[in-house]
Amino acid sequence: MDWISPAERLQALPPYVFARLDELKARAREQGLDLIDLGMGNPDGSAPEPVIEAAIAALKNPANHGYPPFEGTASFRRAITNWYKRRYEVELDPDSEALPLLGSKEGLTHLALAYINPGDVILVPTPAYPPHFRGPAIAGGKVHSLILKPENDWVIDLAAIPDEVAQQAKILYFNYPSNPTAATAPREFFEEIVAFARKYEILLVHDLCYAELAFDGYQPTSLLEIPGAKDIGVEFHTMSKTYNMAGWRVGFVVGNRRIVQGLRTLKTNLDYGLFAALQCAAETALQLPDSYLQQVQQRYRTRRDFLIDGLAQLGWSIPKPKATMYVWVPTPPGVGSTDFALSVLQQTGVVVTPGNAFGVAGEGYVRVSLIAECDRLGEALKRLKQANIRYQAEAGVLG
Repeated sequence: MDWISPAERLQALPPYVFARLDELKARAREQGLDLIDLGMGNPDGSAPEPVIEAAIAALKNPANHGYPPFEGTASFRRAITNWYKRRYEVELDPDSEALPLLGSKEGLTHLALAYINPGDVILVPTPAYPPHFRGPAIAGGKVHSLILKPENDWVIDLAAIPDEVAQQAKILYFNYPSNPTAATAPREFFEEIVAFARKYEILLVHDLCYAELAFDGYQPTSLLEIPGAKDIGVEFHTMSKTYNMAGWRVGFVVGNRRIVQGLRTLKTNLDYGLFAALQCAAETALQLPDSYLQQVQQRYRTRRDFLIDGLAQLGWSIPKPKATMYVWVPTPPGVGSTDFALSVLQQTGVVVTPGNAFGVAGEGYVRVSLIAECDRLGEALKRLKQANIRYQAEAGVLG
């Protein structure tokens, strides 16, 4: 069967890091290791009880078992736009400026297929969530990497983009609060990037998947809060993180109606939309009181503080991120991201994600997800200490 070869677009893609991690985790389990998996951004625990009850009730309604509307149910679209109005004072038309998705990853990648022609120049930060650069690559786009630097707090330096590149660029993907770096960007940056995109006629794609996971009084900015942003941009969101609905595969995109409807047109040729019962459940999630969000924020804030304090005892000095469910940890000097992650897994059974999986500028870091309670985080720290895995400014120590 050697004559059956995959398309060039598939052959050009490197293995997806989380698929590779799954293989390594399976092998470690076969060897009897008790894994503490802090690799994926996969929240622990179940969805909120009201969401589960809404899903059960919707499942019992025969009307929800047929094909849903391609554009999603009217009630879920209204819940999305009401959520934006409540949180950001952003007015959106539920009939044309909101579209449910089979998770934000699906939408981000399909947006690339809907709007990128082979050879189009696409601006993508590095490090970044992989679909931000893999989607354009699948579509045949020419990805121009925007190198993010710790000295700039991992925020895009728009002034560093050459004018000739900006003149050619068609789309700019970005994500604050950021996966994987947990970086945040001030509102002034959003104003600058809108002005930049309008000047060069670039489509902005903002990934706001960590909108509610913010701490210490910090409130993330929605791109759509910025005057003029809706003329040139869209914003993606997901139910996966805040509402523990990762496996439910529910997300949505909002913003410029032409862009949203272009994605809808593509999706009518690829899927039949999101199961209506899941849309009912997602409506309930978006309508949960602020007290629920405060509980979620407290949970991740407590874990963040516990882990960073524990890593400090092992030599790491890491600023506390103001948002997301991640800690971005530098590897010991002289030790690469992949080697460090593999060494930690083999020696301790603790799973972290190598930073180079998020692009070349992620080399020298690993991402640790705050997806375990403090007792398990404490066990992870204990194992790191026992294996003499620590950070030293002069030289890396891996036991």
